[in-house]
Amino acid sequence: MIIKNSFKYTKGAYLSISLFVVFSLFTSCSKEGKVEKMPFNMEMKEQFIDDITMAIAFLDSTTIDTTTAEKNYLESRKYFKKIEPILSSLDTENYGFLNQPNILKVEEEDYTDIKIIKPGGYQVLEEEIFTEQMDSVIVKKHISLISNRLKLIKENISFSHIKTYHFLWLFRKSIIRIALTGTTGFDSPVLENSLEESKIVYQSLKTYLSIFQSEFKDQKLFEDWNKEIEASIKDLNGDFDTFDRYNFIKTHTHKQLELWNQVVSDWNVSFPFELAIKNNATSLFSSNTFNLSYFSDRNSGEITPEKIALGKKLFYDTKLSSDKKISCATCHHPDKAFTDGMKISTGVTRNAPTLLYAALQKAFFYDKRAGSLEGQIIAVVENENEFHTNLETLENAVKNDSTYISGFALSYSNQKITNVEIRNAIASYIRSLVPFNSKFDRNINALENTLTQSEINGFNLFHGKAKCATCHFAPVFNGTVPPDYKESEIELIGVPEQNDTVNVTISKDLGRYDVYKTPERKHFFKTSTVRNVNKTAPYMHNGVYKNLEEVMDFYNRGGGSGIGIQQEYQTLPSDPLHLTDQEVKDIVAFLNSLSDDTIYEDK
Repeated sequence: MIIKNSFKYTKGAYLSISLFVVFSLFTSCSKEGKVEKMPFNMEMKEQFIDDITMAIAFLDSTTIDTTTAEKNYLESRKYFKKIEPILSSLDTENYGFLNQPNILKVEEEDYTDIKIIKPGGYQVLEEEIFTEQMDSVIVKKHISLISNRLKLIKENISFSHIKTYHFLWLFRKSIIRIALTGTTGFDSPVLENSLEESKIVYQSLKTYLSIFQSEFKDQKLFEDWNKEIEASIKDLNGDFDTFDRYNFIKTHTHKQLELWNQVVSDWNVSFPFELAIKNNATSLFSSNTFNLSYFSDRNSGEITPEKIALGKKLFYDTKLSSDKKISCATCHHPDKAFTDGMKISTGVTRNAPTLLYAALQKAFFYDKRAGSLEGQIIAVVENENEFHTNLETLENAVKNDSTYISGFALSYSNQKITNVEIRNAIASYIRSLVPFNSKFDRNINALENTLTQSEINGFNLFHGKAKCATCHFAPVFNGTVPPDYKESEIELIGVPEQNDTVNVTISKDLGRYDVYKTPERKHFFKTSTVRNVNKTAPYMHNGVYKNLEEVMDFYNRGGGSGIGIQQEYQTLPSDPLHLTDQEVKDIVAFLNSLSDDTIYEDK
């Protein structure tokens, strides 16, 4: 008879065993009796296995005694956060499962491939455990799902391919995650334990960095890193609602990006390519932060000044439409941050979104029906209420205009003028509209010191108590999720048909549902940027709110749920935010500070 052992080891026992194994492997001797250092990837793996083992152990112990669920959840979650820097880079799919929000997931590839997936992972478990009346059966079910996934990872994760630049990338990604989602409550919605968890991640980064101490030619740089991490951990002490996120990013995150670049130089590391964030970025709020090619269609090619100039000319050209009266600028005025000031744009069914920062997203239109700017342009050209033409006619209109010949010759080596080049040129111009020169940007980059305390408070509220930043992610403040920037989120917040809190009904627009007819996607819309929001009124996809105060009142009440619109799949938390009048004023002040100073001419 085989008797399966239940969990008997204490935390101390696990640590002793792990340290013994690590010490034994680390001190393997050569024939000459000298101690040989273990390869860095093996050291990383040993630390990872040690931590994931503890995360599993605390979960499994809860299935034996659910009265310890709260304590053991926190301990397991702590070790999960310790492995987060590695797991989120080496196994993004499993990390995504373990850290997903408690929201139904819908995957829509096409009409024949639609998957409805119930959520699981630590966030779901947090909401099931920390409630007034815990259901032990449901808790055990979710514990089993998480534990089994962690065991699968433990058995299969590979470190053999890890190179130094991989480590630097994952190290930086963790720093960015802490700043943009880690301190916002994004993945700790009930406990709001984000600051404590961010400290754990920093401590883990410090542990992994120590593995690379011998790589430092400049040991002072290694010491500077340790001091900076300790200072960050110290400054993360405090209350979630009152934590000063603005000064944390300004003082610590940006300093760490600069130190990271110094390490790249000190280690003489080269990267095979760039991710969403440029390899030499030293700020999260700069026109040099993002690699625009990462967000572009793979065939878009390089964005050049010549393409931008050509695209701008096409953008304002009314001759491209069938009636010779409509251009892209008809609905996107530069003086209104490339919107048109109307509730619903002429000839269409929705409010015109800003084109500023449109390049920094992974889907287009409010319902995400286009996957690129070039693809979005096709829909505009063929829409009978917009350009009301087709790609062939568009192409001929440009070919027959002699003023475009030199522009295309300068911009495209193939010397062709087809709809492909035309759409790419317009898209290139739109991709250039990423100035990052607002009052807020200049201040957080320490170029000036002009933010008021109200504006700073507003940013901190936006990223904390008001939970705005759990959907509008800095620095773009749209729904494209950092730090990987692989997905632009859609949300159901319950926008009403009219600005009414008495006889209220939800907007008739079904949003994403109209793309694939998935019932679970009714009334879902892409999260837009709030940059330049003081120029883009009225607000929401149907322009229902005329000013920011009305928008804030909607969110403060709990979105649609708070005004009487009950939707099963509302993604916005339905609880009131309990923001005071002054806090609302502070958030509006911050939003106004996001207005760019760049002047865009209309010709």
